[in-house]
Amino acid sequence: MQKRLQKIIAQAGIASRRTAETLIREGHVWLNGRIVTQLGTKADPDIDEIRVDGKRIAPEPRNIYIMLHKPRGYITTLRDPEGRPIVTELVSSISERIFPVGRLDYDSEGLLLLTNDGAFSQRVLHPSFAVPRSYRVKIAGHITDEQWRALANGLDLADGPFQPVSISLEKSNKKSSWLNVILVQGRTREIRRAFHTLGHRVSRLIRIGYGNLELGTLPIEKWRYLTNDEVRNLLKMSRG
Repeated sequence: MQKRLQKIIAQAGIASRRTAETLIREGHVWLNGRIVTQLGTKADPDIDEIRVDGKRIAPEPRNIYIMLHKPRGYITTLRDPEGRPIVTELVSSISERIFPVGRLDYDSEGLLLLTNDGAFSQRVLHPSFAVPRSYRVKIAGHITDEQWRALANGLDLADGPFQPVSISLEKSNKKSSWLNVILVQGRTREIRRAFHTLGHRVSRLIRIGYGNLELGTLPIEKWRYLTNDEVRNLLKMSRG
């Protein structure tokens, strides 16, 4: 986006806007190899080469916010000593360094956020803001009435209680059940451990929602940028 040169110089921390105007008038500023002395001159710091006394002004880093449909068999760290696939391999076309916001374990799939904005990541992950995460969970067998009551009251796990915001039956057959689970916690393998205590193995776990975001029809292994409205709404939600 084009801006006045004095504003670009000021935002880069080189000088105040008024001092930047003096630098321009006195011929200290170069734009794409030519001296610029007119104060109304505009440039795009992401495209144009701007120098002040020979020192180039670096482009402003852009913040990136991505939703990825993570498949099973990928880990959500930036490297793995075991050599397993990592999620950033699925967004290798992005040149900037990005990292996952939170985690989905190796065997889980679904909506995963990635960004290069550390402040954004901390905001949406902070437990005090209780941003809801929605999951579809396939378990072996069926939940009994007694187990439904136990889930409603909360299960005691080694690192704290498992207390879903809501849990409901989506569908079932003779051998398995699909459940919808909404949590505000984000502890390691929390859902799998909770159902294991009830004697049910989790065979699939898909995150389908994160705050105001929904996985929707995004194909597996594909990704898209979040819209500005989606980012703003998620930050607004994380303010509590």
